[in-house]
Amino acid sequence: MNATKSPAVALVTGGGKRRIGNVVARALSERGYSIALHYHRSAEEARESVAELREMGVEAEAFAADVAREAEVQRLFAQVEERFGRLDVLVTAAAIWLSKSLEETTAEDVRRHFEVNALGTFLCCREAGRIMVRQPTGGAIVTFGDWATARPYPHYAAYFLSKGAIPTLTRTLAVELARQNPAVRVNCILPGPVMVPEDLSEHEVRGAVAGTLVKRLGKPEHVAQAVVFLVENDYVTGVCLPVDGGRTLGGEAMG
Repeated sequence: MNATKSPAVALVTGGGKRRIGNVVARALSERGYSIALHYHRSAEEARESVAELREMGVEAEAFAADVAREAEVQRLFAQVEERFGRLDVLVTAAAIWLSKSLEETTAEDVRRHFEVNALGTFLCCREAGRIMVRQPTGGAIVTFGDWATARPYPHYAAYFLSKGAIPTLTRTLAVELARQNPAVRVNCILPGPVMVPEDLSEHEVRGAVAGTLVKRLGKPEHVAQAVVFLVENDYVTGVCLPVDGGRTLGGEAMG
């Protein structure tokens, strides 16, 4: 194995695109982590991000995989371990989020969301856990759910079904992995309106803002700050933390 000079390594899934996972990867790099950046189809964006990180003196590498496929996930983690020699942090930001009316939602829609969002998260956490439990220092896993699984809005039934599994998955793996190595922790972020889709109407954006207690949209950096907290506070595990500006408590559900 080719261990890096960096004392710690973080793998961020779904980090290729310039979205939340990418911002999280950069925040962890600023904390001294070497970065394994996972992507599925965003090869060019991932390569650009890796080049930018390297220019800043960060040891970084991009890795491709479909997280819904077990063999590809196993290969991904084998490659990361071979390249860096260890794994200290996993952040599972890879996800799909497709809008469709309930009447048009098919079994295949539900199946695909589960495969990527729920099964993909499970497979990545399992493989990370296998590495981390062997390390005396353990490791930290941060999964991504969604605040709106508590108050779902229309046209995303398949997505919410898949994301609703993440808190249970998080608590289950926190228990399972701690039994093997108490230094392995698993926590969950429940993002709110921190990066709204580009195709969201002005009315929907206003509704999202009105539904928060802080009366403003958040930023991916707010999620990155929460991830860093969960990674660095070694007395927190099995927790699901909303980063939603009070969206879970305030206003009306989007619709």
